[in-house]
Amino acid sequence: MGRVTERRKVIRIRDGAVSARPDTLVAEEPLEIRLNGKPLAITMRTPGDDFALAAGFLVSEGVLATDDDLQNIVYCAGATADGSNTYNVVDVRTAPHVTPPDITLERNVYTTSSCGLCGKASLDAVRTTARWPIADNPPVRVAPELLASLPDRLRAAQRVFDRTGGLHAAALFSEEGELLDVREDVGRHNAVDKLVGRALQSGDLPLSRAVLLVSGRASFELAQKAVMAGIPVLAAVSAPSSLAVDLAAETGLTLVGFLRGTSMNVYAGEERVALRAGAAQG
Repeated sequence: MGRVTERRKVIRIRDGAVSARPDTLVAEEPLEIRLNGKPLAITMRTPGDDFALAAGFLVSEGVLATDDDLQNIVYCAGATADGSNTYNVVDVRTAPHVTPPDITLERNVYTTSSCGLCGKASLDAVRTTARWPIADNPPVRVAPELLASLPDRLRAAQRVFDRTGGLHAAALFSEEGELLDVREDVGRHNAVDKLVGRALQSGDLPLSRAVLLVSGRASFELAQKAVMAGIPVLAAVSAPSSLAVDLAAETGLTLVGFLRGTSMNVYAGEERVALRAGAAQG
């Protein structure tokens, strides 16, 4: 099976001094996801947690909602000349009661580690496919101080990033700030899929009391994945997109961006952020 990291020779230049040395890089390989034997999507990912990644992807697509919807996931034979398994193709088998999606040429998608399902989704599509409304009752309440502490805790849990500097990460926290799970991947959307897929396999969906933290920006697709998993709070260390903010406002998702140090911007769902009286004025 593909490794998480690989070694490559690099020419290092420091203050005019030149040397040759090996460098540790994050591995990136394609993963083809098949649904009941039919090709559905290809994503560039960091090998590892491939079954969870596939399951989480199908949660975001509205195909899976609970562990009962999933029959099994297996690796398929690869495409090498000698017939050996590349561990880069998985087939997801759904339970008999699951209605298969309409797999058309338009939906047979190629996803990359940077953009995910480029241009695929719309606000209406998420509204019509979401299995659970964001329904945290009583509402999740998180203090700004707690939110501010999460990026450092995520960074401390990034084991592969320490060796490569080239990975995104996503983490689930409880509303009290307990780290529930963390996944790394060359693609930020893959890291979230791995979290959601593991939650589905454990029977923990919807994640109605969880806070999702992502490294980098909050794209529409990441907001979509949070909504599809029933997550009420999404926080990102960088900026959100305009469509992510629109989706958060329409679905009731709390969206926090530019979470750096003690500073942050709350773009939607501010009622879940425990602000001091009068703090939102002015």
